[in-house]
Amino acid sequence: MSIQLNTIKLSNNETYGYRVREGGERLLLLIHGNMTSSKHWDIFMEALSYEYKVIALDLRGFGLSSYQTPISSIKDFSDDVKLFVDELELKDFTLMGWSTGGAVAMQFEIDYPGLATELILLASASTRGYPFYGVNEQGQIDLTKRYQSLDEIKQDPVRSIPIQHAYDHKNREFLKAVWNAVIYNVNQPPAEKYEEYVDDMLTQRNLVDVYHALNTFNISSTHNGLGDGTGLVTRIAIPTLVLSGDRDLVVSKAMNDEIIADLNNEIVTAKVLKNCGHSAPIDDLEQLTEAVTTFLNMKVEEAQ
Repeated sequence: MSIQLNTIKLSNNETYGYRVREGGERLLLLIHGNMTSSKHWDIFMEALSYEYKVIALDLRGFGLSSYQTPISSIKDFSDDVKLFVDELELKDFTLMGWSTGGAVAMQFEIDYPGLATELILLASASTRGYPFYGVNEQGQIDLTKRYQSLDEIKQDPVRSIPIQHAYDHKNREFLKAVWNAVIYNVNQPPAEKYEEYVDDMLTQRNLVDVYHALNTFNISSTHNGLGDGTGLVTRIAIPTLVLSGDRDLVVSKAMNDEIIADLNNEIVTAKVLKNCGHSAPIDDLEQLTEAVTTFLNMKVEEAQ
């Protein structure tokens, strides 16, 4: 069964692109990470059992979605997801977020409980945000110089400026070099698929805005080095699967441990994906789908 690509107008005047793979009554809603869109979920969507209907959306500023109003926080994305869910009249779904999408998924569950029945966090940004630091005189990351503002992040010489330059000039080889170094550090997609993914990367229109949103995100009860947390993580009360790759160079073990520590122990199932980096669908698709379906089937059995 093929994946269908659609668009829908939201009540905030943004247009959202989304992909649908039809299936059974069980519904899985997917939220992508930074530098990607719903496109990067494609092989995972195809691999899932047809007992699931799978929907993957493009966040504002990615893929086919519009970027009429710039975002300033993760909550801006989660509010969009609520409008998207309302337009499609979705309910009783499993919400799965990858990387930045994990932060969006957690914020969504905090603000709009009762719609999602389970939460799956894949290589997710921490409950305490994803920090962005300045550099010292030698050009090395300085952990004492966390950026405080969007303007500082715009001037970041390590990530923001070079990656935005690659976007602006469609420098595909630079983007592939970055991904090979930190994301596809275990496996790479087949050549044709890789080119499709690079095409998708180049659709992003909000790189530094997302960096700022990640840097300031903090739903924990802990000061994260930038500010006090909101403490809202305690509102997440649905069964949650936390998936991490043991070779992830983007989300550290310490960040993943923060998620597990901040969530209620009674709702958390944590699993480490062996020999996987930040892109588990590419590194070990079978291991990823097995972990997700095992968790979901276990929750069904517990409910019966």
